[in-house]
Amino acid sequence: MSSTTADAIIGEPEVLEDVVTTADLALADGVETDAAWLALKASATELQGLQAKDGSVPEASDHGRAGELVDAIVASIDALAPRFPHEGDYLAASVVDFRRWQAEGFGIPDFLDSLVAFQPQRHRIDGIRHLVVFPMVTQNGSPDRHVEALVVETIWPEFIAALEAGDYSNKLFVSLRLVDFTPGYDTNSAVLFPETVAMREIPPFTWGAIFQDREAARYRRVVRAASEITKLELPADAAALLEDQELAERTFVMWDIIHDRTHMRGDLPFDPFMIKQRMPFFLYSLEELRCDLTAFRESVKIERRLRARVDAGEALTAVEAQLLEHGKLVQYAVIFDRIFRFAITGSRVRNYDGLGGQLLFAWLHRKHVLEWTDVSLSFDWDAVPDAVVELGDAIDELYWKSIDRPKTVHWLAAYELVTSVVTPNPASVWAEGLPREVLAGPPKGYTDLVMDDEFPLSMFYEALDKKMKPVIESTVGITAADAA
Repeated sequence: MSSTTADAIIGEPEVLEDVVTTADLALADGVETDAAWLALKASATELQGLQAKDGSVPEASDHGRAGELVDAIVASIDALAPRFPHEGDYLAASVVDFRRWQAEGFGIPDFLDSLVAFQPQRHRIDGIRHLVVFPMVTQNGSPDRHVEALVVETIWPEFIAALEAGDYSNKLFVSLRLVDFTPGYDTNSAVLFPETVAMREIPPFTWGAIFQDREAARYRRVVRAASEITKLELPADAAALLEDQELAERTFVMWDIIHDRTHMRGDLPFDPFMIKQRMPFFLYSLEELRCDLTAFRESVKIERRLRARVDAGEALTAVEAQLLEHGKLVQYAVIFDRIFRFAITGSRVRNYDGLGGQLLFAWLHRKHVLEWTDVSLSFDWDAVPDAVVELGDAIDELYWKSIDRPKTVHWLAAYELVTSVVTPNPASVWAEGLPREVLAGPPKGYTDLVMDDEFPLSMFYEALDKKMKPVIESTVGITAADAA
């Protein structure tokens, strides 16, 4: 999912990469055991217990202890700063923001200045670490805007740098690995987005980060279990993803860098980020699926182009060989993450990612490239790429046609596309046909009549959900070390 706003994507802000030496990279090695980091982590965690949902410390009786904890956080940041020389401006601004919050009596925090100074997209160097401290919510994690602290590490292999420097430019994208973190990230949250930080105004955002290590670890555990339950025989290269965490991480970086840039590209009939729009949740399903299927389609193109060169007897460079390998792996990752995890993760209340997984599964089943026969799952792998691309083309055509349609007509056309593949709830008013007074009325009337579970799980997914629920629940807070 995207990490930017409409203001940020106009013209794509130029990113000036800072110069970082090999010696700088080594400075933060092992920082997760540094006494200063452990003190920072403990102080931030205790401070969370004093904060209200909006990030303030509302009880005057708690201000003394809050001040002591901020003193400890500031002291820790000062002690750790020499280990993160590339973050000098940010860490200095962070200290100023903490001191101002303290001096003003611990009201709603405002960390705009330090957020503007934090520019991780300037340091997309494999292995470089960042110290991150903000009052923030954590998407799919904590809804409370509490002080969180993280040590993170950039994942930026050479083939990704080449991909980004070529046809898949995405100057806003940052790929990270979790090293250590406070409780807000001991959750399902796998992103670090600037818009989650407490601040007085919204600046143009210049970066957005995804924790590919968490996505990869989650994928490996879930797909391994789902494959066993469904008796799916994985191709050798797909099985390799389940055994190699770093291979899976690199695969997810390639997937996500193409996905993320797709939100701002293509024939878009509406704001791709859907900011301040209230729409039926299946519109969000199609947008997220469109981006994933674009990543799939582009990976097919890359794989086929390079495979043709190999078949013609050409030698590939080391970077091209990695692109060929990961182009195929992204295809497996998109399919299995979507149908095994997305479809049955979360509640059934307007679960747009869940619907996207259901839609992909049902499409592949109807195309007879996925079969559930004799209580086992199988794929016609030779036919899978074109079938998946065909679904992406159908969504792209919907978008292209809808540029000339009123918003609500686009909604109706999108519903028709989804229901041509996934069966709606038998009690659905949308499936029956919206009343004329709703059709003639404002968009709110359309949205109000969408059921929370407009597209219930199929019998296949009901059974799979019961078997997989403990596995999916076990991935909360998962890291690469947990998946080993």
